[in-house]
Amino acid sequence: MITAREIMTGGAHRIGAHETALAAARKLKDLQVGALPICGDDNRLIGVITDRDIVVKVLGTGLDPSEVEVGTLAQGEAVTIGADDDADEIFATLAEHKVRRLPVIDGTDLVGMVALADAARALKAPEAGRLIEALSTD
Repeated sequence: MITAREIMTGGAHRIGAHETALAAARKLKDLQVGALPICGDDNRLIGVITDRDIVVKVLGTGLDPSEVEVGTLAQGEAVTIGADDDADEIFATLAEHKVRRLPVIDGTDLVGMVALADAARALKAPEAGRLIEALSTD
């Protein structure tokens, strides 16, 4: 069975919780990615910030992106997947939490990110279709 470690994008770039939404937007642009893991002062994962978060939670509410710390945008406990979890577990986690990207951890270390497209490529055609359908419904 294929594991998260095999399909993830390794060496996930991250952003510190005290960095600004503006810094996150620039990093997202420079890296050409849609999401960044947010790490606290202890370098532990506390959440994920997406380009949509910046638009909706910062710009859409009239906040100044150069003043908003990304750590304040993290909601609840971060949803993750273990590096050795298989494609079925990735599928279940993406569908259950209705997310399109998951940080991959090995113990407590962030080792990469796995995206919906990565999981879809790893699954058989019917499973990939069910995954996309599950993520597309409210």
